[in-house]
Amino acid sequence: MTQPEATCLRGRAAVIPPHVPFVDQIAARWLAHAGHDAQACGNGLILLPSRRAARALTEAFVRQVDGRPILLPRIAPIAGLDEAALALSGRNALDLPPAVDPVRRLATLTLLVMQAGRAFGDVQGVDQAWPLARALAELMDEAEWAECDLHDRLPHAAEGDFAQHWHLTVQFLSIITQVWPAWLAEQGVMNPVARQTALLHAQAARWLETPPPAGYPIWAAGFSDAVPSTIAMLRAVLSLPDGLLVLPGVDMDCADNVWCNLPPDHPQAGTAHMLAELGLERSCMERWGEVPKGCVASSPIARASLLARALLPAHALAGWRDPEAPVMADGLSVLRSTDQQEEAAAIAMVLRQVLEQPGRRAALVTPDRALAGRVATELVRWGVIADDSAGESLLTIPQTAFLRLIIQAVDGGLSPVALLSVIKHPLAACGLAPGNCRASARQLERLVLRGPAPPPGIAGLRGALARAAKDPHGALADAPDAPEEITAFINRLETALGPLLALPRASLVPVSTLLAALIETAQALAATDTTDGAERLWAGEEGNALGQHMSAMLAWCDVLPEARLGALDGLLASSLAGMTVQGRRAVRGREGTAVHPRVFIWGLLEARLQTADTIVLGGLVETVWPPATDPGPWMSRPMRTRVGLPSPEWAIGQAAHDFVACACAAPRVVLSMAARRQGAPTVPARWLVRLNAYLAGHDHALPTHPALRWLDSLDRPPGGLVQPASPPRPCPAVSLRPRSLSVTEIETWMRDPYAIYARRILRLNRLPDLEELADAADYGQIVHAALDRWFRAHPTGWPADGEARMQAIFADVLRAAELRPALAAWWAPRLERIATWCAATEQARCMAGGKRTVLTELGGRMQLEDLPGGPFTLRGRADRIDRHDDGTLSLFDYKTGTLPTRRSVLEGWQSQLVLEAAMIESGGFPPPVAGTVAELVYWRLTGGHVPALVLDVARGAELTELIASCRAGLRALVAGYDNPGQPYLSHPYPGEEPRFADYAHLARVAEWSAAREENGG
Repeated sequence: MTQPEATCLRGRAAVIPPHVPFVDQIAARWLAHAGHDAQACGNGLILLPSRRAARALTEAFVRQVDGRPILLPRIAPIAGLDEAALALSGRNALDLPPAVDPVRRLATLTLLVMQAGRAFGDVQGVDQAWPLARALAELMDEAEWAECDLHDRLPHAAEGDFAQHWHLTVQFLSIITQVWPAWLAEQGVMNPVARQTALLHAQAARWLETPPPAGYPIWAAGFSDAVPSTIAMLRAVLSLPDGLLVLPGVDMDCADNVWCNLPPDHPQAGTAHMLAELGLERSCMERWGEVPKGCVASSPIARASLLARALLPAHALAGWRDPEAPVMADGLSVLRSTDQQEEAAAIAMVLRQVLEQPGRRAALVTPDRALAGRVATELVRWGVIADDSAGESLLTIPQTAFLRLIIQAVDGGLSPVALLSVIKHPLAACGLAPGNCRASARQLERLVLRGPAPPPGIAGLRGALARAAKDPHGALADAPDAPEEITAFINRLETALGPLLALPRASLVPVSTLLAALIETAQALAATDTTDGAERLWAGEEGNALGQHMSAMLAWCDVLPEARLGALDGLLASSLAGMTVQGRRAVRGREGTAVHPRVFIWGLLEARLQTADTIVLGGLVETVWPPATDPGPWMSRPMRTRVGLPSPEWAIGQAAHDFVACACAAPRVVLSMAARRQGAPTVPARWLVRLNAYLAGHDHALPTHPALRWLDSLDRPPGGLVQPASPPRPCPAVSLRPRSLSVTEIETWMRDPYAIYARRILRLNRLPDLEELADAADYGQIVHAALDRWFRAHPTGWPADGEARMQAIFADVLRAAELRPALAAWWAPRLERIATWCAATEQARCMAGGKRTVLTELGGRMQLEDLPGGPFTLRGRADRIDRHDDGTLSLFDYKTGTLPTRRSVLEGWQSQLVLEAAMIESGGFPPPVAGTVAELVYWRLTGGHVPALVLDVARGAELTELIASCRAGLRALVAGYDNPGQPYLSHPYPGEEPRFADYAHLARVAEWSAAREENGG
């Protein structure tokens, strides 16, 4: 629809200064215009930019009349104009085609993108094409708001010296200039934004042709920037005798030469552009500067002047030197936090402190939804539920997470982590009571899913269950919830997951079929023993919004090409991007909790025209507030200018206007920023930098808000004395202390006695990891098994083809291990190198020495008598013992991990081999192992670039002394722990940490070790 020609402006225009509460002033002036007549007040229309502003104005009317009954005027948000508002659009709206459903539009654009082939990269599936379709839709919306004719201008956008890929992009964009308009016409629908702008122009034309009757006032209030269609509406309002335009915070003191040349990123740039389009001069606007009766100023009068001076454009910075320049920053303070979490906690304390004052209202304003969520969570600590009107992303609600986890679990073959993520989700019940379902999930985890991952699918779970050892602790009930018998629970899972499991994972399936199977599976998993799954899954505002979206996806995605199951997760995430719902993230699990009436969290749109007693402006860092200036994927900046689209800096200007308006919307304003976001340093918002530089030039500075000091002292004990946590010192009765340990446990006993206490006295065993992969322990078992097999077959000599035979044995053992093919291929060459090295080494030993007999994997024990707590038995298993004809013995230990140092062996920290030698000399091994140990040798067998390393610990007299010392040290260790007062300490020697700290979390080592390090312990 064409724009109406310029008309005579018969209406009035007014400006409300920033320090005056805007909506209260509008309400007060309207009441005064109606002579405070309760019935006459309802005659007229007030247009506002948003629904939130309309709600705020309604509340302002209630405050102004102090609860007395009154007829309110019609209050209409211009952004919500549709056929329901026929008082605005008139009969012309009935001639417009309906707006296309958003999901239908994106689904059809996705199909067009995929049909374009490789015109825009390698698009493999619908999950990759959907974001491109969304970008196309956003480009069309932007062009339609700007009333830019892409059909005429786009073909010439890349003419000249543009890179070749921009020419290809313009060809690709023929989708929206040729194909898409034809599809809209064929279907009889319109783009939503095109329809919205047509409605606005229809209303403007109606008012110009048929003005409302005399005495029917129409006010347009609160606009700071406007697209052409809105400007047409405002021009129509100004053409009416009873029309009035009321603008917020126009800088009336800005010099005319500066005002006419404002850059697009200036706070007043949008307002200046709008006034120029309307043909209004600032000098012709009324100034409504008095504060309405019953209200207080929203900020000091000088604050707006301070911000206006600090944010002058670059060509006007000479104004900073004016000796009369305002420098008063009363009520402003700054909060510089270390990171996002500290920022959220400090902001929550600022908001909570305001509630100590009766009747005071506090608000956080931020475009950062992550910060808003953190603050809402921190406020719950104080029992405060904030009104977060900006909503929550549909991507983050529990129902969406549940759907995506189901897809990932089925697509991943029901791998342990993915499966547990589904069946432990709060929405999962599988037809049981929710508590019983989670108890069953924990039982399945303990019996089947811990350790090496089972084969894929339900059959893999059943096979793993059949092979699992009967764990006496696995079937324990989690009182008061009892698990279902595990086989029955697996059957229940198979039934619930059936619709998705029946689909081929690697084949192409219609998208509508995938979605229907997902919904059926999710509802089956969400069903309890008393409640239908659909009732639980789609309940509440969040569930209802997601349900409507899924219904639209089912209705319109049948046009999409077939896809694999794995693409469904990406498709769901892409389709929900940017969609929000009025969620209640902070009160989940706290049903019945009321939202606090005096604490608010607003996005930038919600904060416009709002006031409070204290406002925190959060997330004041570049790329957050202001946002990053991104021209988008379709056009460069010069191309956007040539086509007629607004530059990205206009978004910066609107964000700047929001910053200034919010900074003047409360007597006390806190400017908050975090030094780091997601671990990376941040750059403070340009407005904060400007303000600090301006004040510093006048020897002033913003005061620091004390919230960080409050936060620092929040968790400190009374008196401020922090007592570090003490290490555990369990002292069980001597009768409970172990009287038998293995040689490997002796090293643990020395390095980490608490681990012996936890394992042998408390009988706590570390659970295997989920999806535990084969590691060095499995590698070591293969090496040990191969060498044991070789020496059992050849205990006394070396065959002529020994190397080939040894390599064959290593290969056979590797095959018998049934490892994953990739892991077997990774280890095979290493094992081959180990076999080659062992063959060469053994052949050399046979040729250099006399006759010997090799014994492997022998178990023995040694008993220590005359100890305070009674006899103590040491157990051990030797990897290899060589018995020589002269009666001496050589003792070997194979290592596939770290080789011990000679110092640690001599000092007793790694005494496994020495203790085995002591056991031999005490007769602890069965015949024919008897005699004197003459050699202790460690072999480190890795199969790397250097296949093996040898550590010859000791020989002769040194070895005899070492064995005797080790035996004495063991006796002293046992005797020391036979003392009832001897505690089992955790990590008692900082320089000799245990190799495997399985019980460090139980002993809470991280809590007290830092204090020990600070004290030099």
